[in-house]
Amino acid sequence: QIVLVSGHLDSWDVGQGAMDDGGGAFISWEALSLIKDLGLRPKRTLRLVLWTAEEQGGIGAEQYYQLHKKNISNFDIVMESDEGTFKPSGLGFTGNAKARDIVKEIMALLQPINVTDVYDNADGTDIDYWMRDGVPGASLRDDLSKYFWFHHSQGDTMTVQDPNQMNLCAAVWTVVSYVIADMEEMLPR
Repeated sequence: QIVLVSGHLDSWDVGQGAMDDGGGAFISWEALSLIKDLGLRPKRTLRLVLWTAEEQGGIGAEQYYQLHKKNISNFDIVMESDEGTFKPSGLGFTGNAKARDIVKEIMALLQPINVTDVYDNADGTDIDYWMRDGVPGASLRDDLSKYFWFHHSQGDTMTVQDPNQMNLCAAVWTVVSYVIADMEEMLPR
């Protein structure tokens, strides 16, 4: 059984793609690194996917889906960060009411960093295939007030990234992915 965390590695035609969407790739990698460094071994597999060709129509996501859809019942949740890594506020979530209640309980664990909101509907080109087939999905929600200052521009460089805000995003990703991967049962569908 698999908990999938992800971001994509395809900058647009200008800039470096550090915020869109290198930040999502960074925090996904960091989540798995933190779990490993802490010596935690969840019941399910945590899988990192660094998608390609999202800007070219989600070609990488479609290829991955086609290769793995025969095992769709083993995918517990698919998570994608694709709206920058600014100060997080919570998760967008797609799934049934029982799964949403569980995710709300998990997000309550993040009260110390004040990131507890669960919004309707996860967003993410790279996880849409899975969610359409009933796999629960989550997307990081953060402060988008500066997102379009840098999106697809020469300004989308590493200097946009705030290490403190990225650490908060990575904390959200780490807690959510680990807790779901270590639950007794998969999220209800």
